[in-house]
Amino acid sequence: MRIITGKFKKANIFTVPGNTARPTTDYIKEVIFSVISSCANQTVLDLYAGSGSLGFEAISRDAAFVDFIDFSDKSIKILKRNIEKLKCTTACRIHRKKVNAYLNSCEKTFDLIFMDPPYNKNLVNITVEKIFDNSVLSNSGRLVIEHSPREELSTKWRKMITFQKNYGDSVVTVLSK
Repeated sequence: MRIITGKFKKANIFTVPGNTARPTTDYIKEVIFSVISSCANQTVLDLYAGSGSLGFEAISRDAAFVDFIDFSDKSIKILKRNIEKLKCTTACRIHRKKVNAYLNSCEKTFDLIFMDPPYNKNLVNITVEKIFDNSVLSNSGRLVIEHSPREELSTKWRKMITFQKNYGDSVVTVLSK
């Protein structure tokens, strides 16, 4: 897996070993970053971070700061290795927490939130609900969700969809307030 563009362009990053994480493909990353167009100077939250590929891509494209959230020991280890490799310790922080616990205690707001939960675990709507209930997304912020086509977004969020497209095994949905 590699960083597509920006200051870390073409840098390969480590991925979480085994079948527990499903990395975002370069193609899907390109789609996401062409839809959001810019993340310069934005505060970013990477939920269910895994290897952190979306957050590291945002840092590479001049995001102000990224908070990575994951609970898996394997993911935390890989996130640390990637931070070391990219030498970006001042641009990000890892939180070893379950996503719902983090969102319930979060006192920050973010301009851009990436959310790539494990597929078919009914986490999409629960997590979106927590994000909005706890006012974690800024008023002009965007929420980018990569999810299974089997997990449809609740109708209450559909009016906020600014982009949605199915890419076979993955759907990319972008919400804005």
